[in-house]
Amino acid sequence: MPMIDVYATEGTFKHKHTLAQDLARAVMRWEAVPDLALFSDNTAAFIHDLPADAISNAAGDSNYVRVQVLTPVNVLDRTKQLGVVKELTGIIVAAAGDPSLANRTWVLITESPEGGWGIDGHAYTGAEIAQAARRELAAGSGAG
Repeated sequence: MPMIDVYATEGTFKHKHTLAQDLARAVMRWEAVPDLALFSDNTAAFIHDLPADAISNAAGDSNYVRVQVLTPVNVLDRTKQLGVVKELTGIIVAAAGDPSLANRTWVLITESPEGGWGIDGHAYTGAEIAQAARRELAAGSGAG
């Protein structure tokens, strides 16, 4: 159940809601989680518009995008990490309508520690998340 934060200068993306949903769905696919409300309701992306003077590399350029993906520990092996970075970069480029943005898009994958994922006031372990998913699967209430 990843959280995704995108930081870019104002005006980079026209359809932010669609971008957020596309990013969330992509990471869910790479995590290979079942299509359950547990995951679709708790996987989200946040698009942060920043003034151009709030972003800079060491050379002074502000035309970069930062994508931060927070995912539970050990969910993405090396193949999945490579896939997530490539696909999210492609989604960002398409949403901005700027192919040159690929080489200015930073995708950072961060893993939350075991028990460091809180929902509804409880810090869940991987085993607890898996148990909740099994309960939802047994109840037959997929996200659709």
